Amino acid sequence: MSLSRPALRRTLLAAGAAVAALTLAACSGDGGTQGGSGNSNFVSGKDSIETVAKADRKEAPTLDGEMLDGKRLDTSSSAYKGKVVVVNVWGSWCPPCRAEAKYYVKLSKEMKDQGVEFVGINTRDPNKGPAIEFEKEFGVEYPSFYDPAGKLILRFKGNLSLQGIPAVLVIDRDGKIAARALGGVNDKHLHKMIDPLIAEK
Repeated sequence: MSLSRPALRRTLLAAGAAVAALTLAACSGDGGTQGGSGNSNFVSGKDSIETVAKADRKEAPTLDGEMLDGKRLDTSSSAYKGKVVVVNVWGSWCPPCRAEAKYYVKLSKEMKDQGVEFVGINTRDPNKGPAIEFEKEFGVEYPSFYDPAGKLILRFKGNLSLQGIPAVLVIDRDGKIAARALGGVNDKHLHKMIDPLIAEK
């Protein structure tokens, strides 16, 4: 059965709108809180940052796999033990990810001596080329996993929900999830999430 021209046009417009809605949901940069799982123990702040009291934190999953440079990385290694770990979930195709990249680059250098490690999870890039170019353009020196299908992100299911990109998770020195933000962040947001964990004993 063939569609008339007006019916075909309506069908194509509806399909285009659906794709646009999915794209916006996948790359939200409004900085607003987008919710989470019911048992996450997160307390939402006014600026999209959610934190967990030390006594209520849950163990973060180990992240391991191939990085953009082809090498392998495992966050359970000694290089990350006893460190505050900042996990940035990003895609080269995502405008808010591009806007916030300079803050991650700056703080990853400034906080290295304070026992803070940064790790990226590049997702939904069908091949590595654009992601590698993104890192070159912004001077990203910390490692990023290549996770086109989002399998590493799914490891956090049950502890929290990552509905959009970009997102950031901060893991405390004991390997437990302490804070997250969904949507784009700046250096003030990152300091607000990381500084209290540096100070924790």
